[in-house]
Amino acid sequence: MAWIEGNQKRRKHFDKINEEILSKEGYLEEKEAKILLYKFLKENPSFTCELLTGVRLFPFQHMAIKSMMLTDYFLGIWSRGQSKSFTTGLFAALDATLNQGVHIGIISKSFRQSRMIFNKIEDTMKTPKAAMFSEAVTRISKSNDQWVMEIGRSKITALPLGDGEKLRGFRFQRMIIDEFLLMPERIYNEVIVPFLSVTENPIERQEMYNLESRLIESGKMKEEDRTQWVNNKIIGLSSASYKFEYLYKMYQQYENLILNPEKNDVAHRVIMHLSYDCAPTQLYDQSLIQQAKSTMSQSQFDREFGSMFTDDSSGYFKVSKMAACTIEDGRGQCVEVAGDPQAEYILSFDPSWSESESSDDFAMQVFKLNKETKQGTLVHSYAMSGTSLKSHIFYFLYLLQNFNIVSIVGDYNGGVQFLNACNESEMFKEAGIKIECFDADFDNPQEYQTALKEARNQYNIEAKRICLLRRPTSYWIRSANELLQSAFDHKRIWFAASAIDDDYQRQRSKNIPIDKIKFLRSADSEEKGDAAKMIDFIEHQKDMIDLTKAQCALIQITTTAQGTQSFDLPSNLRRQSGPDKARRDSYSALVLGNWMIQTYFDMMDYKAEEVETTFTPFLI
Repeated sequence: MAWIEGNQKRRKHFDKINEEILSKEGYLEEKEAKILLYKFLKENPSFTCELLTGVRLFPFQHMAIKSMMLTDYFLGIWSRGQSKSFTTGLFAALDATLNQGVHIGIISKSFRQSRMIFNKIEDTMKTPKAAMFSEAVTRISKSNDQWVMEIGRSKITALPLGDGEKLRGFRFQRMIIDEFLLMPERIYNEVIVPFLSVTENPIERQEMYNLESRLIESGKMKEEDRTQWVNNKIIGLSSASYKFEYLYKMYQQYENLILNPEKNDVAHRVIMHLSYDCAPTQLYDQSLIQQAKSTMSQSQFDREFGSMFTDDSSGYFKVSKMAACTIEDGRGQCVEVAGDPQAEYILSFDPSWSESESSDDFAMQVFKLNKETKQGTLVHSYAMSGTSLKSHIFYFLYLLQNFNIVSIVGDYNGGVQFLNACNESEMFKEAGIKIECFDADFDNPQEYQTALKEARNQYNIEAKRICLLRRPTSYWIRSANELLQSAFDHKRIWFAASAIDDDYQRQRSKNIPIDKIKFLRSADSEEKGDAAKMIDFIEHQKDMIDLTKAQCALIQITTTAQGTQSFDLPSNLRRQSGPDKARRDSYSALVLGNWMIQTYFDMMDYKAEEVETTFTPFLI
């Protein structure tokens, strides 16, 4: 552990207030007593926190809250489980209470994550020891896309990131960004940073500056004694990332400006970089640490618990390559919950029949096709375990009815039974949908053109003969994985961006059966109204695409003595069990989908042969 002060001008509020109070003797007038108490509470956040909320802070939490109060830019790179959300929630509560009139905004990669910090504040408020703080809370309101807590004249507002235009309409003095790693660079620079450019009280500041200038000219005041106004703040919280990602670049910028501040830069910055072994032993369940060490890859453990910025992944698929194939938020195709009727899509699925939460996921993915470039973009993803076959069938039907699916590919092992179950279900019969399969031998590379021709002759979009069930032979597994690796290298497959601004509003307005869709194992989404659930569903799609990339990054290749190649999770991850075990089913659906994209375009290049359907008599 190290403490590096840097070369910035040190910030302080009332650093000598304790000595000042100790020096007081006799009776204090009420006004003076109130001022001294206020200064004491601001200077001693541990005392203030316990007084108002009943929460006793660890020393590192005291340091974090004090730093957040003093600095303009706070960047916290903390280990997983190190109370980032809880500590920041306490800061927001104290800041709103002590600085009346302040407006604090909370945003994150998803509205669920923003609400988590908000919920931490609420949970604290509801404890018996927090009676004083709960009396200060004057109103709490929760709409579909905005949660607000009012503390006197102060406000704490949690918002979804997707509605960038709505963010621009707010004027926050504090902006808390949870999961900063996932904050789009464009949104940070174009929406978040401009919040700092507008001060809370410009007229009052100018008047005070003029008054102090006259006092300095008359010799009654020194330049260094000018009033230090509290500037607007950005507080970013995250676990560590790969070095090629934006967070590491931001970290380096902060570090450089702390150590080598520019002459005219009056902003103040703090980095608080903590690994799990810097935290008090009481904070962590040591068995959890040992389990993480045994179940995570070394690189993942270093990032998640060691708070170390690491180089590229060591798996078969490089994270940097996948990042290069990810569309920048707001710059192109975004995730979709319902497709464009004029576009064409491919649906892939990797079925799982078990209803146990510790089973494999039932995975489905939808790819939007670009006929001109012959590329595909993953725009929708589903992965669920521990739910009924009926739920999977309903989701499959929802995709068929809301995306113009021109081809389907699935794993043959389990795919035959799943399609039969779909076609025989009441849901499919009522919808008038029956999926038929076509087949061809794609395992012989010398006969690939013949297989394409055969498949093209069987394919019939009007009759819904659009599904190909792929048998996972050792040859196909190797060639399909090599094809996916090549697609990343040459950017033939893309991952959709988050839905923000206009794209976000378009997706929110889609008419889909959101009340019946199950996309989370927990019942959290079921307890909300349809509008709130729709927000979660849109944000969930980006989470699922990120999950797909994370699963790909874990894949390792092994070769048997006979030369057979296997693409799978590391052995320590395969031994995991339980609902939160590592899985690879979304990766499998991606491999299937990418293979089908190329096969479909190659297949469509063949014109189907016309087959005589009636007998025409002729003379011999």
